Amino acid sequence: LAGGIILGVALWLRHDSQTTSILYLQLGEKQAPNTFYVGIYILIAVGAVMMFVGFLGCYGAIQESQCLLGTFFTCLVILFACEVAAGIWGFVNKDQIAKDVKQFYDQALQQALMGESDASNAKAVVKTFHETLDCCGSDIVTATFTPVWREDLCRKDSLKSFFENTNCHKKIDELFSGKLYLIGIAAVVVAVIMIFEMILSMVLCCGIRNSSVY
Repeated sequence: LAGGIILGVALWLRHDSQTTSILYLQLGEKQAPNTFYVGIYILIAVGAVMMFVGFLGCYGAIQESQCLLGTFFTCLVILFACEVAAGIWGFVNKDQIAKDVKQFYDQALQQALMGESDASNAKAVVKTFHETLDCCGSDIVTATFTPVWREDLCRKDSLKSFFENTNCHKKIDELFSGKLYLIGIAAVVVAVIMIFEMILSMVLCCGIRNSSVY
C-alpha cells in the first residue's frame, strides 16, 4: 500500500500540467532543463519496487520462510539507500533546478524582446510560461518593464499582474519549491516505513528461527 501511494504521488508529479507544459519546451535546439524529473523517476522506481517487495515480505511471513524474509530485508536496505541518495540529491539541487528554469525563461524573453532570428519560437516559449504560471516578466528590471506593454507576450491584464509582483521568477520558485517539498515529504515517509519494515522483518526472522529450534 505504501509503495502504491508513493508511486501514485510520483506519477502525479511527473504528469502535472504546469511542470510538463514548461519542461517540455524547446528554444531553438535547446531543451528546457528537466533535472527536476530525476528525483521523480527515482520515486517512481522506488514505489514500484516497494509494491513488489511488500508482496514478497507478506508472502514470506505467511509461509514463515526465512529465505524470503531475508531477501525482503536486503531489498529494503537497497531501497533505503536509494531514498537517502534521492533525498541528498534533492537537497543539493533544490535551488539549482529553479535557477536553470529561470535562466531558460530569461534567454527566451531576451530573444523575444530583441527580435532575434528565432524570435517566433522564443515568443511561443515566453507565452507558455506566462499562461501556465499566470505571470509576466522577470526580476531583471529592463526585462520586467518592457513586456508589461507588450500584449503579444503578456495578457492584457499584465499591468495588474506586474503591480501584484507576480513576475515569472517568483512563480518558478513557488512552483518547484512546492513540488520538491512534496518529494521530500514522500522520501521521509518512505524512509520511516522502510525502517519499521526492516525491524519487523528481523523480528519475524528471529521468531521463525526460534520456533524451528523448539
